[in-house]
Amino acid sequence: MMPEDCESTDWPDSPHSSGRKAVKRLMKEAAELKDPTDHYHAQPLEDNLFEWHFTVRGPPDSDFDGGIYHGRIVLPPEYPMKPPSIILLTANGRFEVGKKICLSISGHHPETWQPSWSIRTALLAIIGFMPTKGEGAIGSLDYTPEERRALAKKSQDFCCEMCGTSMKTALLPLTSGSVSSQADKEAKELARQISFKAEVNSSRRSDAGPSNTSGLNHSAASREPQQDGAAFPVPASATSETQSSSAVAGQERSPAVSSTSTSMSPRQRRAQQQSQRRVPTSADFNRAQQPRVNTNHTGSTVLIVLLTFALAALIFRRICLANEYVFEL
Repeated sequence: MMPEDCESTDWPDSPHSSGRKAVKRLMKEAAELKDPTDHYHAQPLEDNLFEWHFTVRGPPDSDFDGGIYHGRIVLPPEYPMKPPSIILLTANGRFEVGKKICLSISGHHPETWQPSWSIRTALLAIIGFMPTKGEGAIGSLDYTPEERRALAKKSQDFCCEMCGTSMKTALLPLTSGSVSSQADKEAKELARQISFKAEVNSSRRSDAGPSNTSGLNHSAASREPQQDGAAFPVPASATSETQSSSAVAGQERSPAVSSTSTSMSPRQRRAQQQSQRRVPTSADFNRAQQPRVNTNHTGSTVLIVLLTFALAALIFRRICLANEYVFEL
């Protein structure tokens, strides 16, 4: 019989355990974000702790200056181990309305999400990413500055039908205090860090992709610059053997060899040119042998014709001798 304590035990990897951790984390964040600021505010719905509504002010000195934007944050049961989904409800000219937007901190990029981030981090990221270019990302728009300014002015009259929040009273009046300037700095710095991290991750994936599909010539070319500056130089015999084998490979691989010659040292380049002059390629050998094969075929044909004529002459002579013998009888 199992002990009573075991019946209510939540295993670390069980869905029930992760759900309880998410609820505990969200309750803590809801308490921290209970009071609105002059730049952002977010609170969960009364009947759903995993759906939050937020309000952010447009970043100053941008096309969104003066705008107040409302949206939804949908959190997964595995939060904070998995990122939330962010949806804008106010027309702004930067993000599509009613569609999950693609940010390095949203559900479209779980590889860049960090469990230490929070809903406040997501709000600052939205503010910091608004002045950036969309560049064709999912849920991104590239409206003109005039259109964005017009939408920013119009956004102040927006009222959410789901939570009843009015943009006129959602945030505190804007002040020039240290808290406001600090929020702007945090939003810009966070957007810069997240964007930089996403670029680094994408560049690492792009560098890893071609290396998996490259051939022997590409891997050899990537090793040649290291050989010139390595602490343990490669023996000359091994270098000459490699160059000879690349020369015998044929004319089909000659472009790849020429592309890597720029990274060779003068000594290696001279050795390669000498090996190419010494060792004929298989294509050259085939071309050299082709005329001989054609000549042999021509000689055989002439010989067959001559033998045919000789045989015909011999048969004709025998017929003539046979007729003369019959006539004499």
